[in-house]
Amino acid sequence: MRLPLIAVALSSLALVPAVHAQSQVKIGSASPLSGPSAHQGKDIENGARLAIDDLNARGATIGGRKVKWVLQAEDDGSDPKLGTAVAQKLVDGGVAAVVGHLNSGTTVPASKIYNNAGIPQISPAATTPLYTHQGYKTAFRVVANDDLVGRVLANYSINTLKAKKIAVIDDRTAFGQGLADQFAKDVKRLKGAEIVSRQFTNDRATDFSAILTQIRARRPDVIFYGGMDATAGPMLKQMRALGIAATFVSGDGVCSEKLPQLAGSALGDDKVVCVVAGGVDGPLEAGMTAFADRYRKRYGMSFQTYAPYAYDATMAFAAAMREAGSSDPATFLPALARIKYQGITGTIAFDANGDLRDAALTLYTYRKGQLTKLRVVRDSVDGGAR
Repeated sequence: MRLPLIAVALSSLALVPAVHAQSQVKIGSASPLSGPSAHQGKDIENGARLAIDDLNARGATIGGRKVKWVLQAEDDGSDPKLGTAVAQKLVDGGVAAVVGHLNSGTTVPASKIYNNAGIPQISPAATTPLYTHQGYKTAFRVVANDDLVGRVLANYSINTLKAKKIAVIDDRTAFGQGLADQFAKDVKRLKGAEIVSRQFTNDRATDFSAILTQIRARRPDVIFYGGMDATAGPMLKQMRALGIAATFVSGDGVCSEKLPQLAGSALGDDKVVCVVAGGVDGPLEAGMTAFADRYRKRYGMSFQTYAPYAYDATMAFAAAMREAGSSDPATFLPALARIKYQGITGTIAFDANGDLRDAALTLYTYRKGQLTKLRVVRDSVDGGAR
């Protein structure tokens, strides 16, 4: 999602957040705008920019004063080192808050930069539990974490797909490995299925024949992949070429509108199950549909996954600033921690760690090349869904 906005005042030495007479509030957005995940990163930027446009159109004020809302979007390339450099650039640029990052591997190291500067950060996508368990009061997220995602996917694989043999692959990134580890842990905890193979690749790989050949010999019912759609697409093609008929199960990095283009005919119907760490049902569906229509009209395409969460993250920052009557991070941060904002993705409210309260997850499959919702679940302690 988009990064938070900041009011800035020019002193003789540096840019510092403006507490009085502010006329501009700058929100930062950090995500990969280049590389294999650029479509997901641009989705975050687009969602945040749509929120900025809405705030300006509504004449949203802070402390009774009209302000101009500005978005500063930066490309972290899904690279941890570049992610920290981008974080420092945003801090030096005087942002009041940050929406981002996409990847867990960039979100975690960047979060230290924001924390040291006292600038709040909301990730619309990063799911590693580590992000919000570092003790930083500036770190928040508006999606479920891997503890919940892994548990729901393990439960679905065993109890709905009736898998007895499961192979696990991850891309060795903080996101992919963390999700795969949690999934494997919950498979063992739930019992009823055996992990027959554990394989590794990387997030830039294109040839998976060696690991898939080993997996084929174990005849799994399910292959779980911890990684992103850019690698999942080619992996699915190679699975089908090798005659592997297992159901492909993964997290929200794979659950995108672009996967059908990346996987082609290898996608199949009901052969891929993925979960988005968020989701809406009931009365909220109309709002999400309206957002999807607005997004399509604004950008000429459907949103991928994270745009609505980036939009809500930006709006949550603005709501906290209005409640506190200031865009100074030190002043509005306490208001953000206790915020209860009704967004298009649901109620935005955080627990003591900065995780989203009562987080939802949405299970999807693909049918006729279209991402198709199965159901929205809220994870329970025993691994079931309520």
